Amino acid sequence: MEQKFRDQEAREVPRRHGGHVAAPPLPRASPSLPPLTYVRLGERPLRRFPQLFAGLALYGFSLSVMVRSSLGLSPWSVLNEGLAHHTSLSFGTLTAVVGVLVLLLWAPLKQRPKFGTVANIVVVASASDLGLLLVPEHLGLPARVGLLVGGVLLNGLSIAVYVGARFGPGPRDGLMTGASAATGRSLRLIRTLIEITVLAVGWLLDGSVGVGTVLYALTVGPTTQFFLPWFAYGSTAERMGRGSAGVTG
Repeated sequence: MEQKFRDQEAREVPRRHGGHVAAPPLPRASPSLPPLTYVRLGERPLRRFPQLFAGLALYGFSLSVMVRSSLGLSPWSVLNEGLAHHTSLSFGTLTAVVGVLVLLLWAPLKQRPKFGTVANIVVVASASDLGLLLVPEHLGLPARVGLLVGGVLLNGLSIAVYVGARFGPGPRDGLMTGASAATGRSLRLIRTLIEITVLAVGWLLDGSVGVGTVLYALTVGPTTQFFLPWFAYGSTAERMGRGSAGVTG
């Protein structure tokens, strides 16, 4: 028994002459999030262009899935519908007008429209129309609930995919990333605050609000932030900088 105790003590206490205790294994870290600033078009286009267009197509499709769920629109759609009740402009025209107004909010945040901003307008509109053609209407409640939950999750994922390509965000996402950079707050918090604010204004203007609207407003920010580290592109300069830092360390 005494020998067993001495052996255990020897394992726990460092040896006096050059001995050491092995450090416990560190938990596996999740991917770190690189900056989401614009990266020039010519850098690894075969890697980034497919990610951009896939993300935008999925985003547009996710909007159509939420529409077909008939359980509530996204907050921005609620705002557009509410404005339509008080103006003679169509829903599509108001969507464009609100997008331009959001771009004006970029100025104090030092954001500028990029290639991804224009692609956002074109691809999302086309993918949304295609999604409405593919997803049937008048489904049962269980199917509609599935569409709603899947649409919200797909929406958050798609935002992470196309914003992570770093071609420049869309109008509303640029507001999110710009405000996050200016305030130092997380993307999750900023996105949630923006969605809740837009939802409140749309509701006051008599826009249609459903359970899906509330679910979207509360979850799209956390969902986007969860997926962003996995899809955010790290530029060549950033990777070289990390490599140099590792060698120096």
